[in-house]
Amino acid sequence: MFPNLGYGELLIILVIALLLFGAKQIPEVARSLGRSINAFKGGLKEGFEEGPKKDAPPPSPSSEEPPK
Repeated sequence: MFPNLGYGELLIILVIALLLFGAKQIPEVARSLGRSINAFKGGLKEGFEEGPKKDAPPPSPSSEEPPK
């Protein structure tokens, strides 16, 4: 995903996160982020399983001419 992101950069990001959120809140933030991602993936999967609505008629072309 991030090919140019090495261990040094990851360590810096983790230290900044630790300073911003504190040691007690980082697991809670990670847990809520994981739940959010799972909910998003579930919504996408549900939307793909339903597919296009078959009850809705296709849009018909307008028979009116645009004003000149």
